[in-house]
Amino acid sequence: MSLYVIIPARYGSTRFPGKPLVSINGRPMIQHVMERAGRAAGVVEVAVATDDERIAQAVRAFGGRAVMTPSDLRSGSDRVAAAAQEMGLKDNDLVVNVQGDQPLLPPEVISQTAEPLLKDPGLGMATPVVPITRPEEVTDPNHVKVVLDRQGNALYFSRQPIPHPRDGAPVTFLKHLGVYVFRKSFLDSYAALPSGHLEELEKLEQLRVLEAGFRVRCVVTQFDSPEVDRPEDAMRVAQILQDSPPDW
Repeated sequence: MSLYVIIPARYGSTRFPGKPLVSINGRPMIQHVMERAGRAAGVVEVAVATDDERIAQAVRAFGGRAVMTPSDLRSGSDRVAAAAQEMGLKDNDLVVNVQGDQPLLPPEVISQTAEPLLKDPGLGMATPVVPITRPEEVTDPNHVKVVLDRQGNALYFSRQPIPHPRDGAPVTFLKHLGVYVFRKSFLDSYAALPSGHLEELEKLEQLRVLEAGFRVRCVVTQFDSPEVDRPEDAMRVAQILQDSPPDW
């Protein structure tokens, strides 16, 4: 399989301005993300889609490819769609949106998530989920939860804990990881959809797909990927990398 990874990166994050360029063990976070994504099986190219010249310059400085995109796009996936067009990707190409706040992303997650699209030509999109093991993540709105149907398709994504065990029954919560694999033709359709009401309420771009009646196939993985939402998260990631550096 041939996968094209595009990492959307904005400088003006409201919670953590300049987040893609935060230094983690001497390198900008966006470099960590690109290097990990590039090691996934089947990846033929990795690029960063940005609207900020500071990010583009930093990416080019360590030898990466940066694609400039408009600043008024609605979501990271819309930015990926614009970059895929600029790169001349074809309808059947598989485009991977790896969110730029995942410097510990295991490369295996990307190839695992692409697998359903290779098996099902009618599937347009897949995304990974992982069972939550840290109790504090269940109630943390920065960690998005998801519930699935029996075929592994998403029923709903929320920043709140779902499902709610009314009678206190044990439940394994599933956490969404910030990776999407799109068939390029479906990515173009996604970008043409109007913004969804639930998408706006929860600030979750994948809800646009569910509201429009399309499937989001979820791949349950055993690999977690801590995200960097706040400066303290970057410090935690730096410590993890220091204690367990990658073996490449």
